[in-house]
Amino acid sequence: MEPNISNTQPPSPNPLTPINPIDPQPPRRKKAKKWWAIGGGIIAVLAIAAGAYWWGSGQCPAQSSVMSTQNTSSSQQKTPVASSNLTLDESKNYGNKYANGLLPVGDSHYVTDAPKTGYVYACSQYAQNLTQGGGGAQARGPWFTNNNTEYDINKKIHVNGAVTWTPQFTNTLSQDSRIITTNDLPSHTTGIFPIAASDPASQYDRNPNTITAQSLTFTLAAAPTYDTTAHCMGGTAGVMLTGVELNNGFDAGGRDAGAWEIQDACAGHPQNRGVYHYHTLSTCITDISVHTVIGYALDGFPITGPQVNGGSNVLTTSDLDECHGITSGYQVNGKTITGYHYVMTQDFPYSVSCFRATPIQAPGMQEALHQ
Repeated sequence: MEPNISNTQPPSPNPLTPINPIDPQPPRRKKAKKWWAIGGGIIAVLAIAAGAYWWGSGQCPAQSSVMSTQNTSSSQQKTPVASSNLTLDESKNYGNKYANGLLPVGDSHYVTDAPKTGYVYACSQYAQNLTQGGGGAQARGPWFTNNNTEYDINKKIHVNGAVTWTPQFTNTLSQDSRIITTNDLPSHTTGIFPIAASDPASQYDRNPNTITAQSLTFTLAAAPTYDTTAHCMGGTAGVMLTGVELNNGFDAGGRDAGAWEIQDACAGHPQNRGVYHYHTLSTCITDISVHTVIGYALDGFPITGPQVNGGSNVLTTSDLDECHGITSGYQVNGKTITGYHYVMTQDFPYSVSCFRATPIQAPGMQEALHQ
């Protein structure tokens, strides 16, 4: 599919903050834009599985997208057998810990023996791959600070350009499975890849890869069973409802991808097979409520945003369990379901860091190198 390429910056029709999406103060580089959040939710310990998919206002406007959703069975009525003991406290002020844009660097924050909060629980072969390096940014950017232990998201640059695509995405329920198909072309604009030599980003990250259409099918559990014993993970975490693959927080060498690699204005970039993907919460997902499903992990559990009842009440890694999840209410087809889900946060490891149910193998894997 031929993209429509523009050298201008992507339009911002929706109120969002391109650099630090949860900072209520304007970043130094761009105008601040407020986030929308969907409030509401019922706290409970018992989990009810995710039902039919809801494609709502959680994306930038789709570009000639082909999407379908349908329920072909009563799968949405099935329930998990257990739930996390960690539940969201709707009355608590979790604060806005990273409102200043300074985020911790998560280089080499992985474990292989047991899950640990703030670390990726890496399967042994994947962990071995991380030690071999390859791909990623070639230089540390000036946004690193405090002896390189933090980076300032408001100072980090992004890849230039505004390329529009023709996404194809379906999300259907069939008996015990949620089947998501995507060509991995996003419902929002992307930067221009490969990164041009004239792009300031090339000083730090010369990503040579081209975004190409894929044929990905994620056959997920429609009602995943929560397992008290966590499962290790490889590089792929799941798929977002923008149609884009979600990878964990690392580049190919075990460095914090959010800190090192330079993504486009929607926080995405392609790897060596042309798969466009995120490592962090995309700035083009405008509804980041903890009650809004914005994607699904490889084990079938939903992924939500971190914002609690709007404003500056924002979950961070320290508020979540060791797999980066929590039990709370979330919205599906306008109804509140209470159950376990993962949360995307501003800080490393950003999203799923281990799996609470048995994951599928990511489509197209062999694990590819993340550029």
